[in-house]
Amino acid sequence: MQDKSVPEEFDVVIVGRGPVGATLANLLGLCGVRTLVLEREARTYHLPRAVHFDDECMRLFQTVGLADAILPHVILSPGMLFLDTDGKMLLDWSRPQTLTPMGWNLSYRFHQPDLEDVLISGLARWPHVTLRSRCDVFALDQDEHGVRVRYEDLSNGKLSEVRAGYVIGCDGARSLVRRFIGSGMDDLGFHERWLVIDVLLKRARDDLGDYSLQHCDPRRPATYVRGTGTRRRWEITVLPDEDSNDVAQPAKVWQLLSRWITPEDADLERAAVYTFHSVIAQQWRNGRLLLAGDSAHQTPPFLGQGMCAGIRDAANLAWKLASVIRDGAAPDLLATYQSERQPHVREFIELAIRLGGVINTKAIETGLAAGQARQNAPVKLEVKKPLLGPGLALGNLPLAGHLAPQFMLNDGSRGDDRIGYGHVLFVESAARLPLSPPGLKILTNDDAEGVGPWLREHGITAALVRPDRYIRGTARNDAELDRLIAAITVPTHVPSAA
Repeated sequence: MQDKSVPEEFDVVIVGRGPVGATLANLLGLCGVRTLVLEREARTYHLPRAVHFDDECMRLFQTVGLADAILPHVILSPGMLFLDTDGKMLLDWSRPQTLTPMGWNLSYRFHQPDLEDVLISGLARWPHVTLRSRCDVFALDQDEHGVRVRYEDLSNGKLSEVRAGYVIGCDGARSLVRRFIGSGMDDLGFHERWLVIDVLLKRARDDLGDYSLQHCDPRRPATYVRGTGTRRRWEITVLPDEDSNDVAQPAKVWQLLSRWITPEDADLERAAVYTFHSVIAQQWRNGRLLLAGDSAHQTPPFLGQGMCAGIRDAANLAWKLASVIRDGAAPDLLATYQSERQPHVREFIELAIRLGGVINTKAIETGLAAGQARQNAPVKLEVKKPLLGPGLALGNLPLAGHLAPQFMLNDGSRGDDRIGYGHVLFVESAARLPLSPPGLKILTNDDAEGVGPWLREHGITAALVRPDRYIRGTARNDAELDRLIAAITVPTHVPSAA
């Protein structure tokens, strides 16, 4: 029997506790937002899925106070090389091993269950965040006051409901929340079957190398990825006439792997055929229902940006939700979520498709054109992160929509740890401000000696940075600085995680 008592109330219900849902919940916990996470499964999925995240993601994990707990579970990636059938390098996508302006390394390899365990364990720090596993959401009914969320407790068959101000679907490619929003999908045209093989090495195979390798073989394109510890992955194209079930059988898998390893080298952990898609939801929000992560977009894996895109969604959405729920901002603020994130993720997906053309050699010249040609050397690829789409950026000002750097403070600590998850104004000297706006953090050259040179390098006197570390606007003179400060209603400052 369904409990007829008054439903519990939450500010936000998150459907799905994968990396995106758990990151969003940690951010909302940091903001003091009453949050319920409902997850269908009993525990973290034990097999590898995503294997890469970047410096922007690690900076966000720093924001929620979990970077130090994640670091022991990651290795640095030297990058990716694209090789032709003779082993000659076509495209060099090496990654620097030095820290980027984000304050972290550009590329990390990880085992998704390890990351999820850290993110989920981190939820226990927040008294306003509740996690319920084995809860299958089946109905969402919204009105002008909120959303009625109905779900089944799969452990006992009990039906329950809660009320929420907003519901965020972090529930994957077959998202229930997306169906309730009623969104169609824009198809960017990439749909290919690939056999994903994860192995655990039984003996050292240093010759396999640390670089990810894209074998651009027209007969059978393949990808090799070095994982953490003894984990190694191959992704191999499934040919049109092959049966997905047959190709995943151990004998066939070892036949396909035979050019690299044998059963004496490794144990099979998983072999499964996946269809890589390139789609974007047309509508990320309907009233109080919103999407994030794979429920909003799916990309071929060749850039390693699938999970990263979802983590960026969480960063963009969390502070806006907190501003509406906690600080009284107009709900229209949420309209900027899709307008900013959708063009950003589309640009990454389109580049991944072009790189897929290199790997399967169907559009190799188009793919190579994404990099920089060098005389007597392979094409060099450097991926520049896209700008945010139109949203909150203040006019056509320098750097608006770019990521802001994380400055090292003069005491040796990281700037974000002092700023917390709030707005900050970079200015060379506080003396330039006639009146320090209440609630707005200020970072000056007295705090971090890199602030002044960075401002001068870009010909600006100040930069206003949002909680998700994107630049909302800049000023080149005192008049523009006044407009910059006047343009923002500063949310209550949220301290960084301890």
